[in-house]
Amino acid sequence: MKFHTLKKWLGNTVTTLLFILLLFMAFVVISSKVSGGEPSILGYHLKTVLSGSMEPTFQTGSIIAVRPVEENTTLKKGDVITFKKDKTTTVTHRIYEVKGTNTQPKYITKGDNNKNHDTEPVLPRNVEAVYTGFTVPFIGYFIHYAQSKEGTALLLVLPGILLIIYSIITIWKTLKRLEDPKEKKDAPTTGA
Repeated sequence: MKFHTLKKWLGNTVTTLLFILLLFMAFVVISSKVSGGEPSILGYHLKTVLSGSMEPTFQTGSIIAVRPVEENTTLKKGDVITFKKDKTTTVTHRIYEVKGTNTQPKYITKGDNNKNHDTEPVLPRNVEAVYTGFTVPFIGYFIHYAQSKEGTALLLVLPGILLIIYSIITIWKTLKRLEDPKEKKDAPTTGA
């Protein structure tokens, strides 16, 4: 009796997890495609860490949540910012020093794992976001892969296929149990 209950609970748990995985992967892929970059949740952008320049603060392959910077946001030494290095590259580094005036600051940045600060100062117009303190290790590899054509197809299709296979197996086992006469045991009779 306990084994049957455990088996049923385990089956329901697997079905639920596969369904949640399917929904999550669909959200990540669709959000990535709609935004044209990393997905966003509740106004926070999820960035993938692709280098080790900020280790040990961020491990390579992690995702970090960043909050978009409002105009006239005051940034200070120690803040971790995401900024445009050029037209196609964004970088997340810590503000090492603030130069200039309050109205026209320039931020000298440095990766926590780098020996020297970055050569070019960052202008406020190039700052896109500030790190919020939320990091999830290794998930960034999946999100980065999800942005590729192969990743989009695989991450949307694979959980669906697994859910369908699991459903077919469950239906097959149920039908087999209904047809098997050994499963339909009569109550034992006692002789008089």
